[in-house]
Amino acid sequence: MNLSKQLSREIKSYIIITLCLCGYAFGLVGFIINAEIVGGGVNGVGTLLYYASGKVIPVGISTLIINGVLLLIGFKILGNKFGIKTIYAIFMLSFFIEMWQGIITDPFLGEDLFLSAVIGGIIAGVAVGTSFNYGGSTGGTDILALIVTKYRNISPGRIILYCDVVIISSSFLVFYYFLGQTAIQSIRIVLYGFVVMAVVAYTVDMVVFGAKQSVQLLVLSQKHEEVAEMISKEIKHGVTFLHGKGYYSKEEREVLLVVVRKYEMQSVLRRIRDIDAAAFISITDASGVYGKGFENIK
Repeated sequence: MNLSKQLSREIKSYIIITLCLCGYAFGLVGFIINAEIVGGGVNGVGTLLYYASGKVIPVGISTLIINGVLLLIGFKILGNKFGIKTIYAIFMLSFFIEMWQGIITDPFLGEDLFLSAVIGGIIAGVAVGTSFNYGGSTGGTDILALIVTKYRNISPGRIILYCDVVIISSSFLVFYYFLGQTAIQSIRIVLYGFVVMAVVAYTVDMVVFGAKQSVQLLVLSQKHEEVAEMISKEIKHGVTFLHGKGYYSKEEREVLLVVVRKYEMQSVLRRIRDIDAAAFISITDASGVYGKGFENIK
């Protein structure tokens, strides 16, 4: 790749990451923070400090400080493992949270906390997932997870989950003891926090992996040459012939092995049906496909 194309790609990625961070902060402030819901991650800690201090400590400032401390610890323990995009995202997210808190003072959906949790989680999940696709990261508990995994044989995902559970559960103490809400009200806030966590996680997975999901097809057809020709020329995917033999019929025939994107599957099935309505097809989900036409090994 020449320098101009690489520079153009980097500029595009930074623009998209910036827009995603702006959208993420908008979802946090407008639907989650202002609705007095505490999500996971460092932003959740910032929200706890915001309400525990009587709205004196801004979420954006506390988030920046906590992320900064984690970054310094991470650099010391892990070395230069964090890219410029991570550092950029940490600063920009704090800026956008402060910006939106200055503009939006009330929750968009008023007292409907459940809908606020769902919509806020979806907006945040779409923004974070899209940012991930362009190499962005919001740091936070991800850094802590990398530090812990260096010394303990625990998956980063599990550490992040534990952190989120502790942070969200802590909102009960803040709202019950500091803000004087009843135990039932405080428990409700905790539950809405878990709704946010679940919706964000699901949405991020859908955005990051949804378009990349693939399926593997095994096709047995008397017209295997025509089917292979169609897949190669029309669908633009490779086909592998596997030599097979039926146990019952004792017939030898070619089995077509094909991997396609999930969104292409129905089109492939319709075209196979047009060629050979009697074709036998087995379909399985492919959890990861790497190589030409699919994903690169990172």
